[in-house]
Amino acid sequence: MTDRKGPMATASNPGTSHEAVQRVLDGAVASGATPGIVTEVWKGDSRWFAAAGKADVSTGRERMPQELFRIGSAAKAFTAATTLKLVGEGVLSLDDTVERWLPGLLDGSPYDGDKITLRRLLNQTSGIYNFSMDPEFFATGQGEAWYERRFKVFTPEELVRIALRHPPCNAPGETFQYSNTQYYLAAMMLERVTGQSYGDLLDRLILRPVGLTRTSLPTTQTIIPGPHPMHYSRLYAEDPAARLHDASESNETTAWSAGGMISSTGDLLTFFSALFSGRILNPAQMEEMFTTVSTDGSGWLPGTRYGLGVFEQKLQSGGPVWGNGGADYGTFTLVMGSSDGTHMVASHVNTDFSPQAYAAFLAILDIEFSRTGHAG
Repeated sequence: MTDRKGPMATASNPGTSHEAVQRVLDGAVASGATPGIVTEVWKGDSRWFAAAGKADVSTGRERMPQELFRIGSAAKAFTAATTLKLVGEGVLSLDDTVERWLPGLLDGSPYDGDKITLRRLLNQTSGIYNFSMDPEFFATGQGEAWYERRFKVFTPEELVRIALRHPPCNAPGETFQYSNTQYYLAAMMLERVTGQSYGDLLDRLILRPVGLTRTSLPTTQTIIPGPHPMHYSRLYAEDPAARLHDASESNETTAWSAGGMISSTGDLLTFFSALFSGRILNPAQMEEMFTTVSTDGSGWLPGTRYGLGVFEQKLQSGGPVWGNGGADYGTFTLVMGSSDGTHMVASHVNTDFSPQAYAAFLAILDIEFSRTGHAG
């Protein structure tokens, strides 16, 4: 474990010890919850990084700072920030509808495009079914079948059409239901109104201005472009004891604007610190981002409320903290902290989402924010 404030300092320096967090990391590996785990914390000017376990169990390579990994649904915060940036510039409105910018897309489906607004897509209250959970589609990515699908390229329209075969989860605006389809539709709206690809918009509005040199939206590029931990996955097999596969290489067209990005703990902290401190969005858009809806009854993460691409999480030690997280094959990350961005924590395991890994992340947050007594 290392602690950085300016030049790298050691954990033995006075006031820089984080033994409690290290115990959580060591325990997660010892319990078999993950091959490896890292946590990076930014608090004011202090920067520190801690790790346990292996990036590669076959070679014994350890987890290290600056590793790249697939960030899953933490990418939704980037999609929301890109959208809100354009809203702040007057390019479109959160009250704009799917029918206005994607006319006819929902025709013949059980959805009313005139009632599904950009805001309802971003706060996940549109009621549109999650294509990722379509039984037939899910089966193509489960177990050994994943190897046949992992390099297949899907268009956003193909995946949206899968969702449109299903009835609505709820009436638009009625309640929260997590659905990747909503973030596909949001990005498709951005592309239509601007005439630019979502990837170009993300790069121009967020990645380059914030200086996120280790963050990308690779889409059809299948490799992780730099040093990274192996992404160990059971490929959502029904057998909980199924063998682990290295799922590092795949194309991310099945995740795209809902979860298809690559980043590092450092870049994620740079982004969320800039976002929450108001260095990316105007105050009006910040207020929209932090306006939340209840997730109760949705089966999603307990103790949470969802905003626009970010959520608040209640902690046992107090809180709440704010941020986002996500999982993909063999990778799970969570980035949370104070609503002003001055105290942020990014954690990652190189394996699938599990209750044990999530509990470890929450334990780290409880340790960190019990010190300050304030996270909001």
